[in-house]
Amino acid sequence: MKTSNPVLARLGQAAERERSAGYAPAGPYGQPGIPQQYPSQAGYPAAPPTVAPMTIDDVVVKTVALLGILGISAAAAWVLVPDALVGAAWIGAAVVGLVLGLIISFSRMANPALVITYAVVEGVFVGMVSKAFETAYSGIVLQAAAASFGIFFLMAMLYKAKVIRATPVFVKGMIAVMTGLFAVMLINLVLALFGVNTGLRDGSPLAIGFSLVCIVVASLSFVLSFKEIEDGVRMGLPQRYSWTAAFGILVSLVWLYIEILRLLSYFQGDD
Repeated sequence: MKTSNPVLARLGQAAERERSAGYAPAGPYGQPGIPQQYPSQAGYPAAPPTVAPMTIDDVVVKTVALLGILGISAAAAWVLVPDALVGAAWIGAAVVGLVLGLIISFSRMANPALVITYAVVEGVFVGMVSKAFETAYSGIVLQAAAASFGIFFLMAMLYKAKVIRATPVFVKGMIAVMTGLFAVMLINLVLALFGVNTGLRDGSPLAIGFSLVCIVVASLSFVLSFKEIEDGVRMGLPQRYSWTAAFGILVSLVWLYIEILRLLSYFQGDD
């Protein structure tokens, strides 16, 4: 099964190497398989055992697990980090999360431990951001969380009903737009550190428009994740790659939540 997604193509190649290396399928309790040598019979080389492929259920379970880890980490950070250190913890977690995210995204191998670590770090980031916004605007966190999950389930239903399809043109366009948005956000952040206000994050009409664009793109990014999961299942990627698929959904959810949180704050006033 071929795919136009370069990350999935690399994962598919890695999965093929694992199958060719003769990894045993996972045991009855989910323990990973180990390389084994199988004797040939009747003079013919024995076929290597297959690795248990991932399923949609695997991705769902891993996604729920990551969300649970993120939620626990966020709650712990909210309670344990002093108010004076919220800003430092926010920035530190954002930087570490960005580095981990890039490593996971460009890695050729699925690494569950790294994905779980990312969820913990992002939990600290989300917790600190949420605490800062909730302190300024009471009730905003619950509103943003409800809107984020509502959009996620809506996009899942639209994708399942084939109202939105991840065509090659759609995928290429989304990748281009997302790359451009992240570049703009990174440049804006650097300029902000030097005291330059670009108007993208100050509550102005431009800032509201930019947040709306980010929310739309973040929502559509779920379509890319659903397509990647669908292709991954068809390609027979090993079960542990479900962690990588769940990571993609988590990234989009966090991005969507932060953008909704920011947009809502623009309409809260200065009470």
